[in-house]
Amino acid sequence: MTSQLPRISRRGLLRTIAPITFASLLPRYASPAVGSARRQIPLNTGWVFQDKDTVTVPHCVSRLSWLDWDPASWQNVWRYSRKFPTPADATRHRVFVEFDGVMTTASPSINGHALPVHRGGYLPFRHEITEHLSDRGNLLEVAVDSRWQPVPPDGSPKGPIAVDYLEPGGITRPVRLSIVPRIYIADVFAKPVSVLDSGRRVEVACAIDATDAPAKSLQIRTELIDAGRVVAAAQQPLNISQPGKTEISLTLAKLGNIALWDYAHPHLYTVVTTLLEDGKPLHDHRARIGFREARFEVDGFFFNGRRSMLFGLNRHEVYPYVGAAMPPRVTRRDAEILRRDFNCNIVRCSHYPQSEAFLDACDELGLMVWQETPGWGYMSDDPAWKEQVVQNVTDMILRDRNHASIVIWGVRVNESRNEPALYSRTTEIAHRLDGTRPASGSMTPGSQRTWKTDWHEDVYAFDDYHAAPDGTVGIQAPLPGVPYMLAETVGQFNYAKRKSFDAKYVRGGDIELLETQAVRHAQAHNRARAFPRFCGVIAWCAFDYASLVNCHRAVKTPGVADVFRIPKPGAAFYQTQISPSVRPMIVPGFYWDSEAAPSPRNRAPIFSNCDQLKIFLGGKLLVTLDPDWKNFPHLEYPPFFCDLPAATIHAELKIDGYVGGKLGLSRSFSADRKHDLFSIKADDRELTCDGSDATRLVFQVTDRYGTPRAADAGDVRFELAGPGVIVGDSPFHLSESGAVGAVWIKSLPDAAGEITVTATHSSMGKKTESIRVHS
Repeated sequence: MTSQLPRISRRGLLRTIAPITFASLLPRYASPAVGSARRQIPLNTGWVFQDKDTVTVPHCVSRLSWLDWDPASWQNVWRYSRKFPTPADATRHRVFVEFDGVMTTASPSINGHALPVHRGGYLPFRHEITEHLSDRGNLLEVAVDSRWQPVPPDGSPKGPIAVDYLEPGGITRPVRLSIVPRIYIADVFAKPVSVLDSGRRVEVACAIDATDAPAKSLQIRTELIDAGRVVAAAQQPLNISQPGKTEISLTLAKLGNIALWDYAHPHLYTVVTTLLEDGKPLHDHRARIGFREARFEVDGFFFNGRRSMLFGLNRHEVYPYVGAAMPPRVTRRDAEILRRDFNCNIVRCSHYPQSEAFLDACDELGLMVWQETPGWGYMSDDPAWKEQVVQNVTDMILRDRNHASIVIWGVRVNESRNEPALYSRTTEIAHRLDGTRPASGSMTPGSQRTWKTDWHEDVYAFDDYHAAPDGTVGIQAPLPGVPYMLAETVGQFNYAKRKSFDAKYVRGGDIELLETQAVRHAQAHNRARAFPRFCGVIAWCAFDYASLVNCHRAVKTPGVADVFRIPKPGAAFYQTQISPSVRPMIVPGFYWDSEAAPSPRNRAPIFSNCDQLKIFLGGKLLVTLDPDWKNFPHLEYPPFFCDLPAATIHAELKIDGYVGGKLGLSRSFSADRKHDLFSIKADDRELTCDGSDATRLVFQVTDRYGTPRAADAGDVRFELAGPGVIVGDSPFHLSESGAVGAVWIKSLPDAAGEITVTATHSSMGKKTESIRVHS
């Protein structure tokens, strides 16, 4: 018999969450002793691609639609080049070129001088180019090898179908020049320690890089800043007797009552570390941190000392039209969807390190993160391939260890076989470079068989895909003696057949299957919470993504939202797991559509955080419903179920939700298509004219109340006037996407003004949207 987990009240936690904006969370600095922070010059515009086209990075080498991707289109070595002048005062400084991500292998050169090759598309690299700069101007060239090659996650002789996500090539993340003094602060790890105790402190480890031994005396100073106020400071002399790297440590103590970083209130501090020369600021480094304690124990997950449950989804950083080559604004939007729309408190970055812009947003929004090394299933016997795994883990932790949102490191290749020697090394690296977060990696039934001898991480994370005897979601009991969580569940597993991963949740496809998805996710979270020792569940997954594995037209469809980040009915469970004091929610897990929806419906799922629902058909009360506590006793907000007779499919549906005996929300749904609407909406009303900024433009056919239809046979064409371009398909065939879709509107370099987008539906007329572009 399973014991019930004491119910963790998400009401008390979530009622405190109010909408926040990224702008309101930008750090402010007012340190009395700052030097010259690293000066950066963006190199995102003005690239010449294949010696003919001028492009802006992030950039994808292939012209893609949102479906039917063919890996052959990027299997090549591609040429990028960019000219730039030598920065002012470069002779008295050091100049680096920094790439945030190139897919897959980058061979850069500067003015004909070859720079070291970098392998792997998901982590940054940088090269010093000081000695190669010319007063006559400079030429930076990059040969980008996007072919299938032995670099994680790739390398299998099966080719791209061996990895369950497609990887279009290109310079997929930003590029910049970084200009620093001859002696500078290369890295800072500001590690909060004992944050729940009166002796809380920040241990600051600094790496100093010098070209030569300085003639003047040096000091290093570090300060903890909160909204312009210095909370604590430490300073000491710095002795550098020869060129190279010097490591030094300082401690920020006597912090008093600091504010904790919490997923309800994500308070961030700034650590400003300054290098001084004869007491004068020379260079400074700034890092944002948060004070929080995340412990994975045998008896569960504890966050800031309280028993909590991880509640999350996996996320791929793959987008329509451009693969991974989306600008920071767009990747940040994913974090907002996960935290604010789907109410997740954690996201797993499957199955590779994701952009720092996304992690910054997670820091600001209170979204905990599982960050993971690149890989998917395949494990090479080549020692060089395994060394690349080790290097990836090292680079991932060094880049990301100051992010408060990260609570666990994924140090093993996703769903790979047990490799005790390799994973002992990667776990040790995580402990040595960080020491504040546990190491983990997803396990499968195959690797689980020998886990007692071959498993060496800190948290046991299992991918649980199996059906209960009644064909519902099965969840196995935690393994004994180890912290235990689920890294994946639900996905496309076919619970009705009790085998296979062929349940394709295609919008516009099998309507009855679509309407089971949210219930499956509710079952998974409910049944995991029945075990007191569970740390939590990160289900599969948030968004559909490009794949050749169990796919529909090269799109994998396990997401509770589609590739455009537009929720499917499957998102209804996540959308409603929030206190009604924050926002009451009613989201049917089905379509109310006379042309596409099945009828009658038995046990039609309705998801809500209300205490009681009243269902009206054609203006008449059909039934009053209570939450299904019997079948979902461990959820804070269980679903409701309603029988809807066949004769009522053409009637208008109204659902009233009551909280504490009072009407909290009323929603109506029309089955009649005669009054359907066509709408468009941009996520953002303003862009910057840096040439790579972009925002999503969602378009959809809805009922008269704004609820998306299950399907539409129309086409949508786009016209744009002003300083921008459309990234997407025109015409866009709604029959392929289930009545909804999106394109992205991208700014142009150094071109301010107003963009006007006109979307014309083949039978429902025109809509326009305006976006202001500023410098």
